[in-house]
Amino acid sequence: MRRREFLFLIGAVSLPFAARAQEPGRTYRIGFLVPSRRQTPPVAAFFDELRANGFIEGQNLFVFSGGFEATDDSLIERAKALVDANLDVIAAGPEGPLRELRKLTDKVPLVGVAEDMVAAGLVTSLAHPGGNITGISLLSPELDGKRQDILIEALPGVRRIAAMADANVTPQWHLQALQHAGQSRGIEVLVFGVSEPEQIVSSIDSAKAAGAEALNFLATPLFSIPGTHNNRVVMDRVNALRMPSIFQWPETAEEAGAPLAYGPRFVDIYRQRAQIVAKIFRGLKPPEIPVQQPSRFQFVVNLRAAKAIGCQLATPLMLRADELIE
Repeated sequence: MRRREFLFLIGAVSLPFAARAQEPGRTYRIGFLVPSRRQTPPVAAFFDELRANGFIEGQNLFVFSGGFEATDDSLIERAKALVDANLDVIAAGPEGPLRELRKLTDKVPLVGVAEDMVAAGLVTSLAHPGGNITGISLLSPELDGKRQDILIEALPGVRRIAAMADANVTPQWHLQALQHAGQSRGIEVLVFGVSEPEQIVSSIDSAKAAGAEALNFLATPLFSIPGTHNNRVVMDRVNALRMPSIFQWPETAEEAGAPLAYGPRFVDIYRQRAQIVAKIFRGLKPPEIPVQQPSRFQFVVNLRAAKAIGCQLATPLMLRADELIE
């Protein structure tokens, strides 16, 4: 560890308690700009974590309404309302909501979640975010490759798979890296970019028509946020076509019926974000809070879902699953 980073961490630990304590009688104000619905397990976990830190809705916590289930069509209007609401912090993400908010304010603290915070230009570095944004960077490029490896291992006879990408955000170098990794194992990786939700079904159909035997849905909120309309559309189509698939959130295998999923839990990410919000409520500023990364990853195999589409998964892989749904 470099000396400057060491001193930075020591300083964060040794801040006076008063700077990190709640202010008696104060009401803390928070808003959201996220695609998730309010009544979902991840959001419930977020408020549970805040409650454990002493911030309780209806007592000393005010939640500005109107920022849940935010879609691209509503981002600009909702972002402006949030910035005008005199909030202490806004929990936002993925990348699109964060960008809209950053256009409007460099003062209101933004606690975001994005696939790669540094590569997206949202923060200067993980250790020193700079500006008014901090939060969680999901390690998505590395995990996309890990999921591709899992999919290949799960289906020993597969020779052609499709990488389903968000054409608006997935960089070309990342797609090429996945293709090269596939080639090294004798697998052709086809790439299908989706620019908007209306293209999801046709892109899946195109992958099937091109001979893809399985689908790797790359990390992007366009496809895989549990409980959203887009994720339901994806699952309905891949099940109708009886195509094996893998996703970034374990909850997609547990709740939506995907055969395979590997990554951090969506609920854990919301809890982690709430912990950062609590630090801001206690007086820290975004530049003082390093961007975090997931620390726990889970591999879930939904054997029941695989059997329903006629998919036989390799036994050695199932034995390594953190959770096996039979």
